[in-house]
Amino acid sequence: MTTLATTPDRPVRVEAVLDAPLSRWLWLVKWILVIPHYVVLFFLWVAFTLVSVVAFFSILFTSRYPRALFDFNLGVLRWSWRVAYYSYGALGTDRYPPFSLGEEPDYPARLDIAYPEHLSRGLVLVKWWLLAIPHYIIIGFFLGGWRVGWWDGGLVAALVIIAAVILAFTEKYPKGLFDLILGLNRWVLRVAAYVGLMTDSYPPFRLDMGGDEPGVTTLAKDRA
Repeated sequence: MTTLATTPDRPVRVEAVLDAPLSRWLWLVKWILVIPHYVVLFFLWVAFTLVSVVAFFSILFTSRYPRALFDFNLGVLRWSWRVAYYSYGALGTDRYPPFSLGEEPDYPARLDIAYPEHLSRGLVLVKWWLLAIPHYIIIGFFLGGWRVGWWDGGLVAALVIIAAVILAFTEKYPKGLFDLILGLNRWVLRVAAYVGLMTDSYPPFRLDMGGDEPGVTTLAKDRA
C-alpha cells in the first residue's frame, strides 16, 4: 500500500495513475453512474463552506485551523478529486470512486495537504478573494466561465472529450493529453486548498504536468 507524502515547499500533493486498459464506451454513461456522488457532494460542499467560515474565525483569533475541521475539508477535496478523475475531470480510471472522506491510498487518484500548525492571521483576511483573483481568472478558463462561441465548458472538459473520442477509436488514452489534463487539475486543486484557507503557500503559476508531482519522490510505501 502506498501513501502520498508532502513537503514544506509543496504542501498540496496531487497524484494519479492512468489505468489501462480503459473501457472504450463506459465514459458515455459515467454521468449517470456518478449521480449518487453528485448528490452527496452537493451537501458536502455546503458543509465545506460552513466549516471554512468557522475555520476563518479560528485562524483569525488563534492562528490555527482546527485539525478535525481541516481533516473534514481535506476529505471533501479528496472525494471530489476522485469523482472528477473517474468522470469528466479526467476519465483516467474505470474504477468506481468510493463513498469516503478518507485517504484511500489504493485508489488511482490521490490528494494530500500538509496540516499547517500555524496560519497567518493577516492573510486569512485577503487570500481567499483579493490574492486569489489572478488564479480565479485562470482556472475560470480551465473549468468554464469563459465563453468561446457556443462552448463554455472550459479547457479541461474540452481536452477530456478529445481524449474520450480518441479512446473510443484507438482504445488508448494519449499520454501527453493525460499529462496536460493532470497538470490543469493540479493547478485547480492547489488553488482550492489556498482559498479554502488550508495553506498559506501561494499556488504557483506553473503547469506541473503528469500523474506524479515533479521534483521529489512523492510516494512512501507502508511496511508492515
